[in-house]
Amino acid sequence: MKKLLYLTALLTILGTAASCAKKESNEVLIFSTSEDFRIEYFQKRLSEQFPQYSVLINYMTTGNLAAKLKAEGTITDCDIIGELESSYLEGIIDNLADLSSYDSSAFLDELIPAHKKYMPFVLSVGCIIVNEGFLSARNVALPGSYQDLLKPEYRGMLSMPNPKSSGTGYFFLKNLVNVWGEDEAFEYFDKFADNVLQFTSSGSGPVNALIQGEAGIGLGLTLTAVTAINDRGVPLRIMYFEEGAPYTVYGMGIIKGKETRKAVQEVFDFYMNTLTREDKELFAPERILKIQENNIPNYPRNVRIADMRGIESLSEKERLLERWAH
Repeated sequence: MKKLLYLTALLTILGTAASCAKKESNEVLIFSTSEDFRIEYFQKRLSEQFPQYSVLINYMTTGNLAAKLKAEGTITDCDIIGELESSYLEGIIDNLADLSSYDSSAFLDELIPAHKKYMPFVLSVGCIIVNEGFLSARNVALPGSYQDLLKPEYRGMLSMPNPKSSGTGYFFLKNLVNVWGEDEAFEYFDKFADNVLQFTSSGSGPVNALIQGEAGIGLGLTLTAVTAINDRGVPLRIMYFEEGAPYTVYGMGIIKGKETRKAVQEVFDFYMNTLTREDKELFAPERILKIQENNIPNYPRNVRIADMRGIESLSEKERLLERWAH
C-alpha cells in the first residue's frame, strides 16, 4: 500500500513538473498566412529581438490554417496566430485569449472587434495584375472589365487564388456576389474557369505565375505585385475594374491558455506593436493604424474600394464555398 501511495505521489510530482516546464517553455510557435517575404522579415526581427527564446513562424494557407485551428481547439501546438482572415477568427472565437490587457489605441477604432479576442494586422487588398509583355508577345489587348476576361483570346492566360484555400480568392468571389448577385457571379466564374491556367492555393500564387511567364493576367494581392515591381524589377501593371478593389481584414491573436506564458506575452506584444507598424511601412500600407502613411513606391493611392458587405461572416463564407466547384 505504501509503495502504491509513493508511486502515486511520484507520478503527481512528475506530472506537475512536466506541466510547469511546458508552461514556462521558451519555445513560441506562430502560424501565419503572410507571404513568404513578409514571414522572412518577421522571423529575422523576432530572432534579433528575442535571442533568449526559440520563436518559429510556420506558413499555412488560409484554408489549411483555419481548418487546423478549428479541429485542434485549444489543444494545439500553435501559440500565436500571426495572420488569419477575420471571418475564420470569428469562427474560433471561443478558442482565443482575451486581449483587453494589450494597448490597442494605435489601431483604427472601427477595426477593433468589440470582444477583443483578436487585433487587426493587415488590410489585404486585391487588384488585377498584368504582365503586359506576355500579352503583347501574343498580340492580345489589355482587358477593361471582368467580362473581357471571358474572351477566348485569354484562354490559359489567367491565374486566380482558389477561394477555398485563399482569403484573396474569396474576396474576389464575394465582391462579385455582392455586386452582381450570387447566381450571376457563380455563372461568371464557371466561364472564367475555362480561361484559367491555374487556381492557386495562396494569394501570392498569381503574381508568381506572372513573374515566371506562365500567365498574363492575375487576380491577386496589391502588396505582392508592388513588391515584385520594387524588389525584383518585374514590369507588372496594376489595374482595377469598375467594381473597385476587393479587400478583407486579417487579424492576429493568442490561443486561449497560452496567454499566461511570459514568452508568448512578450512575443505577441512585439508582434502587435512593432511588427505591425513595420509591416505597414515596408510591405502593406493599407491603413489600419490611426497614424500611418503610404510611402512605398508604386503602391496605388486613393483606390476606390469594392462592395464587401458580409465579408466578415463565416457562415456566409462557408455557404458560398459549398457552391465553388473549381
